[in-house]
Formats: sequence, C-alpha cells, structure tokens
Amino acid sequence: MLNRIASALTAVALAAAAALPAAAQTKLPFALDWKFEGPAAPYFVAIDKGYFADRGLQVEVSEGAGSLDAIPKVATGAFPVGFADINSLIKFLDQNPGAPVTAVMMVYDRPPFSVVGRKSLGVTGPKDLEGRVLGAPPPDGAWAQFPIFAATAGLDASKITVEPVGFPVREPMLAEGKVAAVTGFSFSSKLNLLRLGVPEDDLSVILMADHGVALYGNAVIVNTDFAKANPAVITSFLAGLAAGWRDAVADPAGAVAALVQRNPAADPALETQRLTMAIADNVLTDYVKANGLGGIDPARMATAIEQTRTVYTFQNAPDAALYFDASYLPPAAERMLQ
Repeated sequence: MLNRIASALTAVALAAAAALPAAAQTKLPFALDWKFEGPAAPYFVAIDKGYFADRGLQVEVSEGAGSLDAIPKVATGAFPVGFADINSLIKFLDQNPGAPVTAVMMVYDRPPFSVVGRKSLGVTGPKDLEGRVLGAPPPDGAWAQFPIFAATAGLDASKITVEPVGFPVREPMLAEGKVAAVTGFSFSSKLNLLRLGVPEDDLSVILMADHGVALYGNAVIVNTDFAKANPAVITSFLAGLAAGWRDAVADPAGAVAALVQRNPAADPALETQRLTMAIADNVLTDYVKANGLGGIDPARMATAIEQTRTVYTFQNAPDAALYFDASYLPPAAERMLQ
C-alpha cells in the first residue's frame, strides 16, 4: 500500500515538474576583442555544446575592433563582460580611477604581441627595425606595448619611422612593401599575410615575449558593479568558457567548425591554423598546464607592472588588486585544459 502511495506521489511530482516553465536563462552579452577568427572559436563551442546554457546563461558574442575596444564598453556597463588586453586595462584604470572594470580570467598567459616583418625587406630581428618603416594601428594592443619591447630589446625608437595604419590595410601594406614590418598579434598578422600570398619563408615573426617582455596578454574583463551583484553568473560564465577552451585544445578543427557557422566566409583550414598557433604560443603554457586556465602569478604581475613603469608614468600608485580579481574563478579542476 505504501509503495502504491509513494509511486502515485512520485508521478504527481513529475507531472507538476513537467508543467513548470523552463528556468529563465540569464542573458549575458560578451564583447570580443576582434573578429570571428580562430581564437574566438572556444566561445562558440561553449554555446553550441551547452556549456553556458547548462549553467543558466544565454551568451551572445559581439565582434570587436581591437584589443582595447572592449574596455570602455564594459566600464560603461554597455556589456557586463568582455575580452581585452590587461596592459591597456591597467592604463585605463590609472587614467580613470574608480572605473568599474577589472580582469577576472587570464586567457593569453603568454601575450601574442609581436612585430611581423619581411626578410626580403631587411627585417629578421628587432634591431632591423631601426632605419625602417613600421606600420602600427593606434588601437592595436601590440602597438600599445611596443615601447616596453623597444626598451627590453635595446632599440633606439627614434630611428624607427612609425606609420599609423588602419587594421584593414595593415597586412596589405606590408604585403605590398609599403612598410617593412607591422605590429600585431602573431597569429593574426602572420596568417593574414599568408592569405595575401606572402611566402612563409619571407616572414619574420618577432614575439615580444621572446625579448624580455614579461607582460600578460588578453583577459576576460567584467563590469565590477555587475559582477558584485551577480557573482555566480560570472563564475558560471568562466567555467563554461574553460570547458569551451578544453574542447578547442583537444579538437581545434572541431572548434573552428562552430566558428564557421557564425562566419561562413572564414577559411576553416586557415582559422584552424590560427587557433592552433594561439593555443600553442599563448594559451596552453607550462603555467596553465600546471595551474589551469585563468589565474596569474603575482610575482610575474609585479614584474609586468614594473616594466610598464619604465615607459608609462602612473598618475596613481599602481595596485595589482585593481587590475585582476581571481575571486570569481571556478575551482582549478574545472579550468584544466588537458
């Protein structure tokens, strides 16, 4: 008798649950740093595989116009989360004290800041930039850090002619020989030049991190007012993103397939190569293999701030706690990429 009653109650409970509306999803607009290219694929993997939805999130990704672009968008609250260069964030917060924005997950543990030159135009290493023309988009994250690179690499910046260029013409100008080198992200500029027909053996990719630059790269940033009011939302987003990156590391081509659905004009092979470069050179570092995606080394951050001091005069005393808040990160076990 008791079993029949229990079964009846269970049936009633299941029917009631089925009649309830699905739990509302929290809409979370995300401001990307750049176009829908290979390194953006993990976001779409997380969307398509339900890594965000399973955590109650409806994430919508918007293209950006450079690695500085998302900072004001997030600081003003137009977007609650975004992706931006942490070094530019440091300067922004110094110039806008109290702005409600900070980084919460490091993605490019090793920054992709680079100078890409052509060997046929005389550029094989940093010193070759002296006496030549360097194309640099003013909003470019790599250009923003060029003074530090010049200092650590021992360059005489006064001997370098800098030509401000727009993002759309940066690589075409180098391909046409109108500049000898350009600043940019390694995985973007190199592959864009290959697509334009520049032979790979004519390209020199000079990674700033290989020449004494200790800076971090791009990170997930949040509007701090939103994050304080919705801490579980931010942690859930970061956990979903880590799952997307884990799948992208395991299967870059599969991840790019999700990207191509949003950008049909993309070349799958090229974007897979771009994503693979980003994983190998910028994301899956020894630190990330040991500690998981997203955290930072306080000692290295202190060094990065000191390097920034050498080329930038802080208006206020720098404070690493203003630039990165690890409290929203999910447990390390959820952030391991392998």
